Amino acid sequence: MQKRLHMGPGATRAFVMLVAALPGMHAAATELDPVTVTATRSAAPIVATPGNAGLIGAESIEAVAPTHASELFWRVPGTWITRNSGQESLVAIRSPVLSGPGACGAFLFLEDGIPSRPAGFCNVNQLFELNLAQARAVEVIRGPGSSLYGSNALHGIVNVLMPAPGDGRDYVSIDGGPADYVRGRFSGGRWDGARGFRVTGQLAHDGGWRDATGYEQAKVNGIWRARAGDTEREISLAATTLDQETAGFIEGFRAYRDAAARQSNPNPEAFREADSLRIAGAWRREDGVARLEIRPYLRASDMRFLQHFLPGQPLEENGQVSGGVQVTARRAAAGGMLHYGIDAEIVTGRLEQSQSGPTTGLPPPVAARRPPGQHYDYEVRAHSLAPWLHWERPLGDRWSLGLGLRGESLRYDYDNRMLDGNSRDDGSECPGGCLYTRPADRDDRFDNLAPKLTLGWRPAARQLAWVAARRGFRAPQATELYRLQSGQVVADLSSETIDSLELGWRGYAGTLAWELAAYRMDKRNFIFRDGDGFNVADGRTRHVGMEVSLQWQLSARLRLETDLSFARHTWRFDRDVGRGEIIVSGNDTDSAPRRFSSTRLGWEGRRGLRAELEWISMGPYWLDAVNSARYAGHDLLHLRLTQPLRQGLYVALRLHNVANAEYAERADFAFGEYRYFPGRDRSLFIELGWRAH
Repeated sequence: MQKRLHMGPGATRAFVMLVAALPGMHAAATELDPVTVTATRSAAPIVATPGNAGLIGAESIEAVAPTHASELFWRVPGTWITRNSGQESLVAIRSPVLSGPGACGAFLFLEDGIPSRPAGFCNVNQLFELNLAQARAVEVIRGPGSSLYGSNALHGIVNVLMPAPGDGRDYVSIDGGPADYVRGRFSGGRWDGARGFRVTGQLAHDGGWRDATGYEQAKVNGIWRARAGDTEREISLAATTLDQETAGFIEGFRAYRDAAARQSNPNPEAFREADSLRIAGAWRREDGVARLEIRPYLRASDMRFLQHFLPGQPLEENGQVSGGVQVTARRAAAGGMLHYGIDAEIVTGRLEQSQSGPTTGLPPPVAARRPPGQHYDYEVRAHSLAPWLHWERPLGDRWSLGLGLRGESLRYDYDNRMLDGNSRDDGSECPGGCLYTRPADRDDRFDNLAPKLTLGWRPAARQLAWVAARRGFRAPQATELYRLQSGQVVADLSSETIDSLELGWRGYAGTLAWELAAYRMDKRNFIFRDGDGFNVADGRTRHVGMEVSLQWQLSARLRLETDLSFARHTWRFDRDVGRGEIIVSGNDTDSAPRRFSSTRLGWEGRRGLRAELEWISMGPYWLDAVNSARYAGHDLLHLRLTQPLRQGLYVALRLHNVANAEYAERADFAFGEYRYFPGRDRSLFIELGWRAH
């Protein structure tokens, strides 16, 4: 059994055992507790933390070596990341796969505890700005987390924890696969106990297994840390760049079963270019129980992409520059422990949309409403302020109580840099009115409160049962407020809220570790586009489910792990939203399988050989709101082998889709057509690398 140095945002050095996802886990794994740094914004044993906490450890990340985020998150129940084209993705955490208005910003993505993007300026594909393949751990909190993290922590939180000085081992590797895929990765640094650094990075090229779908991307993370007595200082940097060709849906019922259609790309002209930069500092002081941490940060991102999924294929260019500070403290109070702090942030964001030529493929009166030229050009300045606290105390030997509350105020100052209204960019009118509408300059403010209540009970040593009531919120995003259509002059939107009740039980007994959770969540003010093309916020949904995570060490060399999700996500309102989409209360939401799972059988040989066979089972799901079109689901097998060689060298083989199943990564039904992102055929990836002892 290996000991892992687990450093989180604001955490002092602590050894952790990543029981939940360690290949090669031995019986002794249950002797120490894994640690969460996301559930309370401070390092705490998972076994003492009321509430779910999914933890993907470094050894699991090394074994999967994900080329896309979708390959990794099967190891957390209730979490499904779909693979779209290239590095694009959509997310589901205790939710359907969300897309369109109301989707972006429903999940909060953190890097070492700091949001990767500012509130109100999310991107639905922002997972590609994080270095998942080289993280030392990834934590996933399912359900709302706004009481600690604020806006966007609506359905869930993903916190990517990067290697720090003293973490992990130096390494260098290169792996390759079909379609000219090649990737190089490295990590190196030093730590003498008082100061040091670590630099981690990767460079990847993929020719694309579908036509005109290649990409190149680079990611680098660096951190410097110094410690003197009870004080620690830190500076970190993260930079990413992505240049990809993009594919659209293939159309036709079960088109993913057609070999030629699977590799085709109906939109070879589509592309996406994206860059991001994040710089953060930290000053920490800890004296026994008391602790203070101050973390200033700066972020910037730019993106250009062709909206090939819209008639006329307009070009969008967006970007943001933001900065903020997190102040976090901890001290004993009223017989318990009080965590408290304040988060502050300022942002300047911009968006431009333009179309180079006339709209084709639609009836002339409809096409004329989508004119060429500039559609949008605006800037939004925003600032937010959010005090928060979380207090927990024991109630006797077996019970514990937790109370949390966050208040957040987010204000937008919108500046339209074009003509107001829905005219062409030269001021002329479109027949029947132009589609794209630009509101006049305005200010908007959203104030939200998010409470939290938890009650924990220890039925036995190394076990915890809990009940947790939480509220999450999501302020409307800038694009939902100011990129309007169909003549809507003002988007009168409210913050989305979700109320969650969760029951759970986790424990460790001998060679078995488990976490069981059941939940019900009700979401209000769900933002969507109605039949008139207006952005409105009066939708309601309900989410009820159960999740199971088990790890069982069958013998010294053989282990079994499984993560199961059973849920039903339903509409709780009625609405005709146009284009044949009719929402009926009680129907399943689209893109919401009632079950999906990952089961893994691992084996460790005598000479260090590690093997893992993964079975992924995706249940059927509806493709439209009216529940008339359906995807049948699929089953996949993946095989992974790692063999140490000499002097730190190793070779790894990853065989994806062993049975060469024909399946869809994502299925959809729109405009009267079945649409799919097809799944990849059987693919073999080979890695050769070196790790320091």
